[in-house]
Amino acid sequence: MQLRFIGIDPNTGGTGSPTVWVDEETLDLAFQGWKADEKTEAECEATVVPGHAPGIPEHETVIRIPARMVSMIRKACDVAERGELR
Repeated sequence: MQLRFIGIDPNTGGTGSPTVWVDEETLDLAFQGWKADEKTEAECEATVVPGHAPGIPEHETVIRIPARMVSMIRKACDVAERGELR
């Protein structure tokens, strides 16, 4: 697996920051973000969606990505959708 860096939170202070990558083999998106707070996780767990089991499975997590990174996420989606890495 090789990840192509797409972008990092422009307000980073040089430490861990929300980041977006695209997996060059699978075209999956990879996100590094802030851990969701308990209130956000509780709301996600309580949301009922047809065909979706309630709760957050042990192998999954909820992260937060700042809205200022939307353009980077769009770019990552475009790269993955167009298969620009293959």
